[in-house]
Amino acid sequence: MHSVKALVINTSPLLALFAALDDLTVLKPLFARVIVPFEVAEELRKGGRFGFGVERFEAESWLEKRETATTLSPFMVEMLDPGEAAVISLALAEGIANVCIDDLKGRRLARLAGLRLVGSLGLLLAAKQAGATIRLRDAVDRMRQRNIWLSESLVRNVLTQAGE
Repeated sequence: MHSVKALVINTSPLLALFAALDDLTVLKPLFARVIVPFEVAEELRKGGRFGFGVERFEAESWLEKRETATTLSPFMVEMLDPGEAAVISLALAEGIANVCIDDLKGRRLARLAGLRLVGSLGLLLAAKQAGATIRLRDAVDRMRQRNIWLSESLVRNVLTQAGE
């Protein structure tokens, strides 16, 4: 049972969206359900790597924040950090096709698992294409000001697709 309208999201993309927009509502028109695994919520609540976005995250009551730990295979635990492992495991366990992961190793494993992958910039581009009033160049600048690393070639590609 694959749901096109559901997304399981990792910590880094959540922080990137908070950095870019201070808000997650751009996800609402794109997905009927945005699921945050327990491990991701805990990582974010502990301040992640950046220590921002926690209050906004807690205020987003429409997010499906899981209250129990995700069952993780030893392979996933060995290969990935707990958040990425939980995103992929939860998506596979519940038949959710879409995941949002920015980390390269996590992206590779998600692809190998047959999941549809999007990153934080891909979400912003999709939101803009769906009609959100986002200036991607400004969003990228705000992300970089918050020390969110973005590949230059990816930024150029996304800005080109956005017509910026």
